[in-house]
Amino acid sequence: MGALNILVFIGFTALVGILSYLWTRGTDEENSDGYFLGGRSLTAPVICGSLLLTNLSTEQIVGLNGQAFTDGILVMAWETLAAIAMVVTALVLLPRYLYGGIATIPSFLEDRYDNTTKTIVSALFLAGYVVVLLPIVLYSGALALSTMFDVPELLGVGDTAALWITVWAIGIIGSIYAIFGGLKAVAVSDTINAVGLFTGGLLVPIFGLLVVGDGSITEGLSTLWNEHPDKFDAIGGPDSSIPFATIFTGMMLVQLFYWGTNQAIIQRALGAKNLKEGQKGLLYAAVFKILGPIIVVLPGIIAFHLFPDLDTPDQAYPRLVTEVLPFYLVGFFAAVLFGAILSSFNSALNSSVTLFGIDIYRQYIKTDASDREVVRAGKFFGIVLAIASMTIAPFIANAPQGLFGYLQEVNGCYSIPILTIILVGIFTKRVPPIAAKIALASGVGLYILSQFGLKFAVGEDNYPHFLHVMAILFVLNVVIMLIIGKMRPRETDYVAFESGAVEMNPWTLAWPVGIAVTAVVASTYVIFT
Repeated sequence: MGALNILVFIGFTALVGILSYLWTRGTDEENSDGYFLGGRSLTAPVICGSLLLTNLSTEQIVGLNGQAFTDGILVMAWETLAAIAMVVTALVLLPRYLYGGIATIPSFLEDRYDNTTKTIVSALFLAGYVVVLLPIVLYSGALALSTMFDVPELLGVGDTAALWITVWAIGIIGSIYAIFGGLKAVAVSDTINAVGLFTGGLLVPIFGLLVVGDGSITEGLSTLWNEHPDKFDAIGGPDSSIPFATIFTGMMLVQLFYWGTNQAIIQRALGAKNLKEGQKGLLYAAVFKILGPIIVVLPGIIAFHLFPDLDTPDQAYPRLVTEVLPFYLVGFFAAVLFGAILSSFNSALNSSVTLFGIDIYRQYIKTDASDREVVRAGKFFGIVLAIASMTIAPFIANAPQGLFGYLQEVNGCYSIPILTIILVGIFTKRVPPIAAKIALASGVGLYILSQFGLKFAVGEDNYPHFLHVMAILFVLNVVIMLIIGKMRPRETDYVAFESGAVEMNPWTLAWPVGIAVTAVVASTYVIFT
């Protein structure tokens, strides 16, 4: 990377940091609402940008393009079906969350069930972030940057040293945003980076199509369509990474958990200044999500056409960037990719700090803690967590191929059990706390037994897809909870507490926009079938 590109990289990264500081310095971050929820002041554009960039990182950009290299456009389901999950969250779940004025998803479960349920779920979230998400985000991000922009040669060090340096650079800068800036700094920096990432992300397929079409984008598309028709079939067979039937089973459950109940994501909407802004932010993001395959699927198909003999599919995107992107844009793209990696890291870290401070420290360690003490304890926990993640990440040198699909499978250990008890809690009034505890235990235990025991005993080729397993266990646990609710119901109906934390007037266009988004997603399957 030349001196000019290094200056562009440093300049854009510094600009994001300076603007984030200037635009958030008025937020009272000694107050828990100010630190954890941005003072409940987030507007629709900030929520939209932060949602998109928290989601879009190297797991998606590199991992999904790698899957598209192998399977083609059918992997767009991870993007397009997310839009439907956002619609459901905006119209059904968010009004219930904001009505109760909650800061964390476990706080809702405390109100609906009891303290023990809240603690178990907080622990599951933290375990998922610490063991899976944070180290892998750091590792995959550092590996992508180090490979894509030849950090070893740039710094004159070996591959291992370059990986350590890149991991710690991402981790330290991300920690500054997440720990010392709070949610608002994270969300604002995400929004700025989102503009850059979508711009840079669109340039990669554009330049790729120009190469394929000898200077013509339309010729490039025509060439791909005519020479690789199998790559444009949205209906996946039983041996593909996303069999078509999974779209109607576990796929939608995974999406609903991620966008509607995952603390690292929904925390942006919980920080909305009112219901209208929260719904607008989610639905704006849903519209952009429909366009996501242009960034995270199409480049993989282009790479298949240009480099069909790659050693591993996950090399597709880094190779495409280095081959087709003009030299003068490399620094800018490095900066926005760096921002995307930062976003996923600092968002998960900020959510971990929130869960620890509100759901564990104040509940069990110091029950009479002031807001300032809770924030201080959360920051200390965040520093320890960040150092641990940065230390662990470089050792994940043998991460399996298909990292994106692997992450989704592992996350099923806690995602489906948590989604189960939240949905049953929202839509029933008499299911008791014991039902939630049993569902959590059976959901986690049976999924681990299934995916990390029975599957290997039976053989992967003869075992149901993990998304089907998720759907089966979801239905089973819902039935268990309803039976317990029938046999040992609560003495009184559950009634949600009205907090009055924010104004609850909905966005008048929420339902029309939601219906339109759903219709567009459905039409994509008609077009590409």
